Amino acid sequence: MASDDDGGFPTDYEIAKAAQKHHITDVVEPFGMHADDLELYGEYKAKLGMDAIERIREEHDKTGKLILVTGMTPTPMGEGKTVTTVGLGQALNHTGKDALIAVREPSLGPVFGVKGGAAGGGYSQVLPMEDINLHFTGDIHALTSAHNLISAMLDNHIKQGNELDISVNRINWPRVLDMNDRALRETVIGLGGEATGVPRQDNFILTVASELMAVLCLADSLADLKERVSRIIVAYDEAGDPITVDDIEATGAVTILLRDALQPNVVQTLEGTPAFVHGGPFANIAHGTNSLIADEVAAHLSEYLVTEAGFGADLGGEKFLNVVCRLGDLEPDAVTLVSSVRALKYHGQDMWPVDMDALDDEDVDAVEAGLANLDKHVENLQKFGLPVVVSVNRFPQDTDAEVQAVIDHCEDELGIRAAESNVFSDGGEGGVDLAEKVIEAAEEDSDFEHLYDLDIPITEKIETVATEIYGADGVNYTGDAKDDIERLTDLGFDEMPIIMSKTFHSLSDDPSLKGVPEGWELDVTEVYPSAGAGFLVVLTGDVLTMPGLPKTPASANMDIDEDGTISGLF
Repeated sequence: MASDDDGGFPTDYEIAKAAQKHHITDVVEPFGMHADDLELYGEYKAKLGMDAIERIREEHDKTGKLILVTGMTPTPMGEGKTVTTVGLGQALNHTGKDALIAVREPSLGPVFGVKGGAAGGGYSQVLPMEDINLHFTGDIHALTSAHNLISAMLDNHIKQGNELDISVNRINWPRVLDMNDRALRETVIGLGGEATGVPRQDNFILTVASELMAVLCLADSLADLKERVSRIIVAYDEAGDPITVDDIEATGAVTILLRDALQPNVVQTLEGTPAFVHGGPFANIAHGTNSLIADEVAAHLSEYLVTEAGFGADLGGEKFLNVVCRLGDLEPDAVTLVSSVRALKYHGQDMWPVDMDALDDEDVDAVEAGLANLDKHVENLQKFGLPVVVSVNRFPQDTDAEVQAVIDHCEDELGIRAAESNVFSDGGEGGVDLAEKVIEAAEEDSDFEHLYDLDIPITEKIETVATEIYGADGVNYTGDAKDDIERLTDLGFDEMPIIMSKTFHSLSDDPSLKGVPEGWELDVTEVYPSAGAGFLVVLTGDVLTMPGLPKTPASANMDIDEDGTISGLF
């Protein structure tokens, strides 16, 4: 977007700096949160205390309507799920509803890498934008320390005699860093002689890819957090039996480091809607949504809670509905599926790489060619028994004819509600039509159900998601995947839900395949337990848990002047 200096639309940062922020105690008070419920981090951000959470649970036995925001398969630039989530929350308040939103915390990896910040945008963003995108309240730093404490205690145990008979070739607890750094994907530690430690191969992943992030976002209390931490599997002994965090006596110390991070963060949108911004698991390698504790509290305090799942509906959406709702006893009332003219053109092209420049040109035929991808996501979401509302997130270059083609298709061909969304440019007012359609959908009777039962075999769960959601013809088990499944079944982990680790660039496991790929089979390479979180992770394709920086990272265009004014962050 151009800045005001060019006579164009102001940048996100300019909008954020010009916004009138209110003290966070005044923002939350109308929703039943009091000043003494909060632990303040300055004037505009706070954590909700655990005592307050218990009070809210006891005093508010009813919960509001739960609206999930997910999306079609995105382009590399993103299609505006967070903008839509924030804007829809604001729009619902414009219609007279008491609405709250809940979204994930940004990770410094994407902030300084490709995508930039993740706090919404335009006139639908959460504030204070710089704080949220940078260190915020320190949750991710606490997770980094807690995760690496486990690593340190694990290697120290091996160095100090290895009483647990841990196999150094079967350690599956890497180290973490909240920064994209491809040089750390594969490392060797313990070099330098006997005093340094036992040499072994190791690696780093992003902090938000740690199982601890999933554990934090699924825990409902400090006691539950501690219990989940205790059962995390960090390695296996020479006999093949699992070694847990509790086995290396790290449970208490790790929980201490995560004590404050468990408390939900509360901030505000540009229009003063309270927003819970808490937790940040990725949706391609974990469950991809904010903390359950934030959702629970917000649902108790509002008529409508709008929450977001990462990446496309095949990833964050499927995991929210099959895993998060199951573990958190949630039942959504409606789903908002975010689409864009740009993404539809992207998936309508039959060439690779996609001609990104052509996406800005008016081309209704190209939009219609990409509708198959949108249709598949709608079909998938309807399999869960939920009403779907399509949001067409409008970009400046979109034409009326292109937008109307999408809405007409949804209403006439699919028989579902659809609305143009202008929440980026107009804030809540730009989403009133969308909000009204979401309210209509949420008032309908839904027949929500999970896609698979927990008591079926692991392979059947995998094949259900692969064929029903991704559209695969079947599943190929390569490497040690079959042995992994047999071992996990013997260990009693076969009744856990599954998290499929898959590329977000395609419905398939091949990122180059756009639209709705046909005639392919899903390759599963490994299956391992996230015992603390309570699910199994199924690796497919080649998903990076430690991304690298691009040739020109977002950080190269960031600066700060002598007055502390930041540029290029968002």
